[in-house]
Amino acid sequence: MALNLSQKQEVVAELADVAAKAHSLIAAEYAGITVEKMTEMRKMARETGVYLRVVKNTLAARAVEGTDYECVKDALVGPLLYAFSTEEPGAAGRLIKEFAKGNDKLQAKVVSVGGELYPASHVDVLASLPTRDQALAMLARVLSEPAAMFARAVKAVADKEGGAEAPAEAEAETA
Repeated sequence: MALNLSQKQEVVAELADVAAKAHSLIAAEYAGITVEKMTEMRKMARETGVYLRVVKNTLAARAVEGTDYECVKDALVGPLLYAFSTEEPGAAGRLIKEFAKGNDKLQAKVVSVGGELYPASHVDVLASLPTRDQALAMLARVLSEPAAMFARAVKAVADKEGGAEAPAEAEAETA
């Protein structure tokens, strides 16, 4: 079904809004994928914070003007679906990589992060980025490590000097 001018303008505005806030973009060829598989991929995209949309390349090119993804305009060729990571940078990469395993018809063509255009092979790199929770856990560990090292050093000194038994004896005497 062809879109009229106002519908095209709505699509461009919606995509532009998503592109302005997105962390990464993957454009992938999808020709030959069954409706059931596309529906499954759309469901997974919603659950993982990925905005997934099939639109004409001319509309997508207009939508990314003035955003970090303007660099992809010349690479938008052929029937493409657009996956924008809205919550964490690697989400679109993980989605496309996961579905490409069982569907050889799904082929990444364009990868963009931070205003840079990368070859399709960078889907693997993008997919390997940690999730938000994983990144927070790594940060917490890095921040807590100096305190843990200090505590271990104090304990080692106390054990070496035989002071590790003295606090236990003091607690027993006060009880």
